[in-house]
Amino acid sequence: MTNERRVLERVLEEATGFLSDLDDRPVRAVSDVDQVAAALGRPLPDEGADPLRVIEELIAGAEPGVVAMPSGRFFGWVIGGTLPAALGADWLTSVWDQNAGLLASSPAAAGAERVASGWLLDVLGLPPTAAVGFVTGAMMANFTCLAAARREVLRRKGWDVDRDGLVGAPPVTVVVGEERHDTIDVALRFLGLGSGRSVVVPTDDQGRLRADALADTLHSVDAGPVIVCLQAGNVNSGAFDPIGETIEIARRHGAWVHVDGAFGLWAAASPKLRTLTTGLERADSWATDAHKTLNVPYDSGLAIVADAAVMYQAMGVHAAYLIQDERPDPLATVPEFSRRARGFAVWAALRSLGRVGVADMVERFCAHARRFSTLLEEIEGVQVVNDVVFTQVCVSFGSDETTREVSRRLLQEGTAWMTPSVWRGRAILRISVSNWRTTDTDLDRTLDAVRRVVAEVRASVA
Repeated sequence: MTNERRVLERVLEEATGFLSDLDDRPVRAVSDVDQVAAALGRPLPDEGADPLRVIEELIAGAEPGVVAMPSGRFFGWVIGGTLPAALGADWLTSVWDQNAGLLASSPAAAGAERVASGWLLDVLGLPPTAAVGFVTGAMMANFTCLAAARREVLRRKGWDVDRDGLVGAPPVTVVVGEERHDTIDVALRFLGLGSGRSVVVPTDDQGRLRADALADTLHSVDAGPVIVCLQAGNVNSGAFDPIGETIEIARRHGAWVHVDGAFGLWAAASPKLRTLTTGLERADSWATDAHKTLNVPYDSGLAIVADAAVMYQAMGVHAAYLIQDERPDPLATVPEFSRRARGFAVWAALRSLGRVGVADMVERFCAHARRFSTLLEEIEGVQVVNDVVFTQVCVSFGSDETTREVSRRLLQEGTAWMTPSVWRGRAILRISVSNWRTTDTDLDRTLDAVRRVVAEVRASVA
């Protein structure tokens, strides 16, 4: 048996054991970063080691520091699980080791991405002629879409940003909601548009951008290039900006409209939830993260631009040493030349679910979130402070001090993983339901843990 095969068989053994133990293991890690680094750390030897021995050392040193994110009781941040077909496709992606930048370098990767792109646009109800870039995550999806927006709004004013840069360019006004995600600000910073120069529009009590305030804002800005950033899914409350109404307002001012839908864009895939995204298809660009609501492995953001030519012009490049023809290469939709073949896992997830399966999975997440909300509020002194319209639940356990202590003890206790946050100046515990593995049993076990910890905290201060 070759070393390569022995390594792969050992990894398969570890992987299947890890997944089969998810119901029984605590979600929290056993070791912290210092312990993991100590277990793996040593002076780099002059001579290498047998590959199987290396894998055994990695498992022994790192596994105690693994957070059980694939568990049905992981509700932290907004992190999905991994569907079986997507996991298998991701393993093949590593084995096949394709450079997905060019059509010529991997017809397999490009073909899978072409089909997956068509399916995505169809499921989400977006223009079928849009271009889709397979990027690392929602951060780079926002960056890519806003790079296309920056180029196009300046072009309309007669400025070539590719050739001349931003020095001396007409100033671009970027309008954002008060509760935009931080990745919008980071993308603007990377693009030289300055996050601190954005015009901020106030939001309502659920974090939705106010349409009337947007209209007033756009009336007051100069008649230069304008980009409006909307949000489909507030990271705390899950609330959606009034997308159709705000797009109509932005259109009257000639603005480019970008929608940050890192996890919420997938509401458009559900007939029951689609009203949250009414008018979505009339935007100019959209960003989402397939590793969140679609449940594929990490490294799978999606940047979507309605006018494909604008995206190709903003991202594309030609060089003599590349094998290219008149068809746009995958690198014309992303900020990278060489990259992982991210489309295989997206293709596999969509193929395994189908249109009905995608809708059912998203609706199941929302049903679990509503059940969480209902049962949490049955606990004395516990308040759900947001309207649960999608997958997010924000919980207060009384005072900020009590809420922080309950959150800390729940993470330490390990039955489930939910993350503390601050929303509208108030300490909360935030629950995000994003994993296909989550069942009612997982919710019941988590709620039992919450009841135990709340009772302990109250007893400790009595």
